[in-house]
Amino acid sequence: MAFLLGLLLVLSPIGFQQLGLGNFIEQAVAQQTKPRTGKKPAIISPSTPLTNSKKPAVSPTTPPKPTAQPFDSAVKGFQKLDGLFTLYQNRKAGRLLAEIKPDQLNVNYLWTTTLESGVGESGLYSGLPLSDFLFYFRQVNNTLQLAVRNVYFRAQPGDPLQRSINRSFSDSVLFALPIRSTHPQRKSMLVDITPVLMSDFPGLAAILSESLPSSYSLDSSKSYLAPARAFPLNLELESVYNFTSSRANSYVSSLPDGRALTLRVRYSLSELPAKKSYKPRLADQRVGYFITAYQDFSNDNRREPFVRYINRWQLEKKDPNAPLSPPKDPIVFWIENTVPLEYRQTVREGVMMWNQAFEKIGFKDAIEVKQMPDRATWDPADVRYNTIRWFNSLDATFAMGPSRVNPLTGQILDADIIVDANFLRFIKQEARIFTEGSESTQQGLLGNLANNTQTCSYRRIPARLQATSSEASQTQARSNPQAFLGKLMKEYDLCYGLEVSRHFAVGSNTVAFLRNASPTSEEMKDYTHQFLREIIAHEVGHTLGLRHNFHGSTLLKPEELNNLEMTRKRGLVSSVMDYNPANLAPKHLKQGDYFTPRVGPYDEWAIEYGYKPIEATVPQAERRALQEIAQRAPQPELAYGTDEDLYAFLDPGINAFDMSGDMITYSQWQMDNAQDMWSRLEKRYPIKGESFSEARSVFDKIFFQYFNYASVLPQYIGGQSFSRNYAGDPGERPPFEGVSLAQQRQALTAIQKYVFDDGAFRFSPALLNKLAPSRWSHWGSNIPVFQLDYPIYDRIFFLQRFVLADLLSPDRLARLRDAEMKSRPGEALTIPELFQTLQSKIWQESLEADASKAHLSSLRRAIQRDYLETLTDMVLRRYPVPDDARTVAWYQLRQLRDSLGSALRRSDLDTYTRAHYEESRDRIVKALEAPLQAK
Repeated sequence: MAFLLGLLLVLSPIGFQQLGLGNFIEQAVAQQTKPRTGKKPAIISPSTPLTNSKKPAVSPTTPPKPTAQPFDSAVKGFQKLDGLFTLYQNRKAGRLLAEIKPDQLNVNYLWTTTLESGVGESGLYSGLPLSDFLFYFRQVNNTLQLAVRNVYFRAQPGDPLQRSINRSFSDSVLFALPIRSTHPQRKSMLVDITPVLMSDFPGLAAILSESLPSSYSLDSSKSYLAPARAFPLNLELESVYNFTSSRANSYVSSLPDGRALTLRVRYSLSELPAKKSYKPRLADQRVGYFITAYQDFSNDNRREPFVRYINRWQLEKKDPNAPLSPPKDPIVFWIENTVPLEYRQTVREGVMMWNQAFEKIGFKDAIEVKQMPDRATWDPADVRYNTIRWFNSLDATFAMGPSRVNPLTGQILDADIIVDANFLRFIKQEARIFTEGSESTQQGLLGNLANNTQTCSYRRIPARLQATSSEASQTQARSNPQAFLGKLMKEYDLCYGLEVSRHFAVGSNTVAFLRNASPTSEEMKDYTHQFLREIIAHEVGHTLGLRHNFHGSTLLKPEELNNLEMTRKRGLVSSVMDYNPANLAPKHLKQGDYFTPRVGPYDEWAIEYGYKPIEATVPQAERRALQEIAQRAPQPELAYGTDEDLYAFLDPGINAFDMSGDMITYSQWQMDNAQDMWSRLEKRYPIKGESFSEARSVFDKIFFQYFNYASVLPQYIGGQSFSRNYAGDPGERPPFEGVSLAQQRQALTAIQKYVFDDGAFRFSPALLNKLAPSRWSHWGSNIPVFQLDYPIYDRIFFLQRFVLADLLSPDRLARLRDAEMKSRPGEALTIPELFQTLQSKIWQESLEADASKAHLSSLRRAIQRDYLETLTDMVLRRYPVPDDARTVAWYQLRQLRDSLGSALRRSDLDTYTRAHYEESRDRIVKALEAPLQAK
C-alpha cells in the first residue's frame, strides 16, 4: 500500500554522522513553515525553484478564468469555521469548502490519516494509523492542486543543483480542485474539498477486499462527512464511509450482516511548528533511533549522500543553567477515558518510568500524564493531544506506539499509543502454540508457524520446511487474513502484541501452577500489573523515537534474575525496548520481579544521546559531544541489536522473548518448569464442573513455552555475537566474535536432552485422553474441522523436526565452515562434529546392544527417518548445502549403513524396529549407489 510508505519510508536502520552541510539545516528549519506574520516563506523543496526571479503563479499563456460565482453567494447557507484554513460546511448538502489564502500556497502542512473506527477483526481496528505525509496547495490555471511534497532529495540554498533536482524527482499531485470563487478583498481562493474526503482516499476498499472474505466497494449514497472542527493550527475532519459487498452470503464474524460495514476515518491537517530553536540531531548507528533521512546532492565529499536525523521531541530546559530543570514544554500523554479504571494507575506508571532517564540529563518531569475527562469536548484523534487509547476487538492482541514526524527535520509532533483490551484477557485461542486449523498434520502446523514467522520472524522456518510452510501459509491466509495488519507491521511496532499475549498466558499459567496463585490472588494481580506497566513503557519508548533493542534481555546472569536488590537498582533488563518474556524462576529459586520495574541502562544512554542539551547552532557542531556519548557502545549493558539484526538469526544474544545473558541455562530452567507443569496438569485439571477443553488449552500453553525455549538453542551452533561499536571506541571489540566451542557443545547437549530424547515427552494415557477440544459453535467461535483427539505425535515430532532442520540448515552449515577460517585451530565446532553428535544421539539405539534399546517408539522412528531423509537429500544434491557438508553426510550414511547391518543381526528387535532398520538400510544403499543430480 503505497500510502503507508509516506513518512516512515525514511526510517532507515543505519545512521552515520554527516559533514559539510554548513548553515543549510538552520535555514531549512527556519524556512520550512509559514511565519506567523503571514509572509510567505521560501520553501526548500525539489518542487520549488530556489531562485530570486519572481514568476507569476499563472503563465502568460494561461487562458483567462471563467466567470466565477461571487464569494458570498458561493458560501451562502454554509457554516463558517475559522481555523488553519477557513472552512465552510453545509451538512445538509454534505459539502465542505476550504478558503485558501494566497500566502498559504506552496506552504508545507502535515496530513495524517487515522482509522477512527474499525471492524474489530482481521487487522481492521480503531486507532490504527493509515498515512502521514507533507502536502501543499499550488495554483495551476483555474485549479488548486493538492500535492505531496517529495522530501527525499535536497540541495543547499542557492545551489544550482536544485534546478536539476526539480526536474529529476517529482512531487505527487493527488487532486486538482477547481477554484469556485475568489474573495475580492482577501484574494483567497475557495475550493470544494468534498471530493477529497468522500473519495476512497485511504484505499480502504482494497484493504477490506484483501483482509475480509468478500470484495467491498464504497457506497457513496450512504457515506457522509461528520462535523468538521477548525483550530488555529490544525483542522480535524472526519469521513464516515459505508462499504457494501455484492456477495449475498458475505460473512464476517464481527458484523451483524457481512454485506455492509461502516468505517470512520479521521483526517488531521496541521501546521508545522514554526519554532526556529529546534535543531535536528544527527543519527548514529550505535544508538537505536527511528530516522528521518534524505539525500543531499550539494556535497560530493562525503562517502555517501544520505543525511540522517533521529526522530525526537523538541525538549528544552526552562532554566538552561540549572542542573535539574523542568522543560519549557513537557511531553504530555493523556490516558483516554476508555481505559478501565483498574489499569489507569498502571498505565501512568509505565509512562512515568521514562522520567528517571530524563532526570539523568537534567530534565525534571519531562513527561506528564493526564487523565482525559469523561465529558471531554476534544477527540483523542485530535493531533494536539498525545493519547493512550484502549480499543476492543474480536481477534487482535497488540499494542502500538506510532508517532507523527516532521519529515524535514525528524521532530516528533504527535503520538498516540493504542492498546487492545485482549492483552489482559485470558483468551485460550491466543495462548495456544498453534491455532488449530483445518488439519493437525505437519503441514497444518507449519502453516500456522509460517503465518507467525512471516509476520513477526521471531523464529525462522528452516530451509527444509519452507516449501511446505509456504503452501500451508497461503491456504491459512485465505481463511484467517491479516493482510492489512501485516503491512502495518513493516512501518510500526505491531508484532509485539501478536506474540506477547501467548507469553503473558504462559507466564500466568506458570504463576498459577508453580506459585499456587489463583486468578484473583495478589500475586496474579501483581504479575498483571508488572506486565502492563512494561508494555506501556515499551510503547512510550517508541513514541520517544527509540527502536527495538533485542539485546536488552542479556543484562543479568540467570542466577541474578531473581535478586530483587539487583533488579530494583539496575533493572531486570538493560532495555524495555526488547520483547521481554516473564522472568519465571526455577523451582530451586525464590521468585523475583516478573517484569522489569524500571527502564534499563541502555534506555538511559539512548535518551542521553537523543535529548541531552548540547550548546550548538547547527547539528554538525554537536558531533563531538554526541561522539563522546555514542563511543560508550562497547559496554556490555549498552549492547544494541534491532530488527534487522534479529532477522539475521546470527547472534544468540539478539533474540525476542529470551532472558538473561546465558540463554542455554535459562532455557533449560524453563523447559524443566514446563515438564513440572505437565506433571501437575494431570492432577489439577479439569476442575470439577468445568470442561475438559481447559486441560487442552493449558497443555498447549505449556507446549508453547517448551517450543520457544527449545527452538532458540540451535542459534548457538555456528553463532556469532555482533557489535555495532566503531573503531577506536574505548573497549572496542571486533564486530563479529564466534560463540565459544564450549557454549556450542553445551547447547548441543541441551538439545539432545530436551528435544531428541524420548524421555522429555513422557505423558500418561490418562492425561492425553483428557485433552478434549472446545465444542462451542457460534459466531466468533467456530468448531475447527480436525481430529478430535489431541495430535500429540504431530506436536512433538514437529518440534524435533524443526530443531533438526535448523541445525542442518544450509546457512548454519556454511557458518560452521566459515568459522574454521575465523578461529584458531581447535576453537571452532566443525561440520563433522555436528553430524557425528547428532547421529550418535538420534541413532543411539542402533549403535548399542542394550536390550532396552530393541524397541523404538514411533517418535524415535520418525526423527530417525527425518534425519536419514535430510542426509540423503544432501548426498543426492536435492538440498543446497556446502560441499564439505555433502561429503560428511555421505560419510555418515556409510557409517550408519554399517551400524544398521550390525543391529539387524540382533534377535530381540520387535517388528516395528526391524522393519524400520531394514528399510532405512535399504534407502541408504540406494542413495549411495544413485547417480548424483547435477548442480
